Amino acid sequence: MPSHPFLSDEWIEAARAVRESFADRLPVPVADVQVNLVVTDGPDGSVIEAHLDTCSGSLDVDLGHVDAPDATVTVDHETARLLLVARDPAAAMQAFMSGKIQVEGDVVRVMALQAGPADLELGEEIAAALEAITD
Repeated sequence: MPSHPFLSDEWIEAARAVRESFADRLPVPVADVQVNLVVTDGPDGSVIEAHLDTCSGSLDVDLGHVDAPDATVTVDHETARLLLVARDPAAAMQAFMSGKIQVEGDVVRVMALQAGPADLELGEEIAAALEAITD
């Protein structure tokens, strides 16, 4: 399986395919949440706008912003990769405490996204699949 730069158009497409491959095993999200992401310090110094949305009954990640998000999270590229690909909760907490993750809006709704699959094996499979598609 080819790998792509994190959060590139190609990565988003490959991540959708990963999500689809696990769709029948994923739990329904506990809440409808829309969060805009502002990822700074991209590989070429760019700012990437993306969003997370659970309103369809599954977790969707896509480029661009939604019009009325519950919150906006600003994070640097390296930290975003730790959160979305490596799924490192200790790194997430450390990044939040050190100000690398800034949240504007409803923090409680953002925290609802933090809960991954209760099945740890499934979580590890998904993380490995995302890692495999990420340069």
